[in-house]
Amino acid sequence: MTASIPPRWVLRHPHWPLIALHVPLTLQVPVYTILGMDGPPGNPVAAILGAAAAGAIQLRHSLAAARGERPAGWPWTLAALVLLADVPIWWLGSNWEALGIFALASMLTLLRGGWVLAAAATLQLTAHATRELLTMLQSQSTIPQAVLLAMYAVVVPGLYAAALVGGARLVRLLNELDAARTELAATAVGEERIRVSRDLHDLLGQSLSAISLKGDLALRLLARDVAAARAEIESLTGVARDALHDVRAITRDQHAVSLRTEIDGAAALLGAAGVDTRLDVADLRSLPASAQSALAWAVREGTTNLLRHSEAGSCTITLSRQYGRIRLEIVNDGVRGVAGVGSGSGLAGVAERAEAVSGSFEAGVRDGRFRLSVEVPEEVA
Repeated sequence: MTASIPPRWVLRHPHWPLIALHVPLTLQVPVYTILGMDGPPGNPVAAILGAAAAGAIQLRHSLAAARGERPAGWPWTLAALVLLADVPIWWLGSNWEALGIFALASMLTLLRGGWVLAAAATLQLTAHATRELLTMLQSQSTIPQAVLLAMYAVVVPGLYAAALVGGARLVRLLNELDAARTELAATAVGEERIRVSRDLHDLLGQSLSAISLKGDLALRLLARDVAAARAEIESLTGVARDALHDVRAITRDQHAVSLRTEIDGAAALLGAAGVDTRLDVADLRSLPASAQSALAWAVREGTTNLLRHSEAGSCTITLSRQYGRIRLEIVNDGVRGVAGVGSGSGLAGVAERAEAVSGSFEAGVRDGRFRLSVEVPEEVA
């Protein structure tokens, strides 16, 4: 069973249920006081004003708790709320008891430290229980009845106060969930932009290099071999169509690369560019899809890097297996200054893909030759 995410409107407006939770308790006091439900009727104006003030103070405390903070001047507002809740109850009786819930909830929300909080909550509940016990004994009720009502005066306010505190904390969690969901959405958008940018660079880099190469070759052949030039132009249009298809696939995240296809394409492209290419890739059987994809992108980018940043006359592409890992190495002799190192977003993309499948990536000049190597495990967790 999976937990469901609250609807968007609940995440954006979670404070309204919390506000609604305060309304019944705020209305109970003036209604009970005016009607004399649990004692002699009181002054209606004083009851309405007192309940409104207590409700407003408690709502301020609850909304601040929902934001994960304590409001400015909270010791004074807490003291005012306790006085409003506990002083009038001695002559208005149980009609005023509901405001004690507000006082208890504010103590649980604002006070810090286990002993301080426990002492304040105990005093608040004990005061109500004691008043209830004395009232029942004066009305000639039996001791069991008085004790039962005193327990009721402790348990019920505690439960209501816990509901108010829990409501504030729930609103805070919903706000944090909404913020996290917004952040995740922004992260997903950023990652998708990076993916599209990386894939476009890696795909179009080789395709555009091939188009440029074949175009130059067709121009050179045009003067002496029209048929060969025509063949190169036809091949060029095919590469352009493939590039268009790849771009459309990238936008839908449906582009898949084949290691064998990329190696064969690299050999053909390097051969057309006059690079003597040697392949040692016989062991291509039963490679996992994740390893194939990472290595295929490495072949494509390595070929593009060679054509654009080197003056290579020879290139070797080697694929080997050892100790449960697959290693691809592309070596060329066309190092051309700093550019021959081939540092850039393309090789960064190869490194990212290798790391995504728990692999490793290296690129640099060694013994006057540029080496690009990618190593990935045969089985990726």
